[in-house]
Amino acid sequence: MPQRHEHPTLRVATWNIHKGVQGLGPARRLEIHNIGHAVEQLDADIVCLQEVRRMNRREALHFAHWPAQPQADYLAPEGYEAVYRTNATTRHGEHGNAMLSRWPVLSHQHHDISDHRFEQRGFLHTEVQVVDRVVHVIVVHLGLVPASRVRQTQALLDYIAGHIPAHAPVLVAGDFNDWGTGLGRRMASSGFAEWREQPTPTYPSRLPLNQLDHVYARGLRPVRAMVPAGRIWPRMSDHLPLVAELAWAD
Repeated sequence: MPQRHEHPTLRVATWNIHKGVQGLGPARRLEIHNIGHAVEQLDADIVCLQEVRRMNRREALHFAHWPAQPQADYLAPEGYEAVYRTNATTRHGEHGNAMLSRWPVLSHQHHDISDHRFEQRGFLHTEVQVVDRVVHVIVVHLGLVPASRVRQTQALLDYIAGHIPAHAPVLVAGDFNDWGTGLGRRMASSGFAEWREQPTPTYPSRLPLNQLDHVYARGLRPVRAMVPAGRIWPRMSDHLPLVAELAWAD
């Protein structure tokens, strides 16, 4: 089995891909193919995605080149495993969270954290075998209502406390939609850290002012984080991807 000293850091990306479509009305354009190329360029060991379509009948009829595969499978680079679980079911289809992993996936499950009937929200919990350790990876997409986000974060932390061993490495990554509700302090109080030595705003993608997307770690040490630069990235989604590198804590 490979040893950790052979893989001293873990590269993790999180990205809300806006269901693979950008623009409004007649100007809507399909970006899922570009997102597929972009995911490969990120070269992350683990990619956490939000707003991923499993299927959508209306979009499949509208766009001539809509992929036949579910988006998570379509976006997975060669050799990666793709895991998807639905957050929301709509009239025309369903969408949710996904994780793409270079390392073997041992298990996965979905946990519903919907706070009211107008927003369907949840998180995806996977166990990934990274060299000689099992890493718990949780992909989240929190709600738009501030009080809901606070309750959802507490539900997430309660779940971690009740279902994941205290000594196990844990990553929590995704779109926290955190506009000033102090969710980072709540994560920190439960032992989670993120790279904070320089700003990494991710939203809105064309003029990023705030960091809505985060990679928090417990049992792994954040060593750097970055947001890809270049004109192509804002075209693909209303969020920019966030890429974090983490070192083993022991």
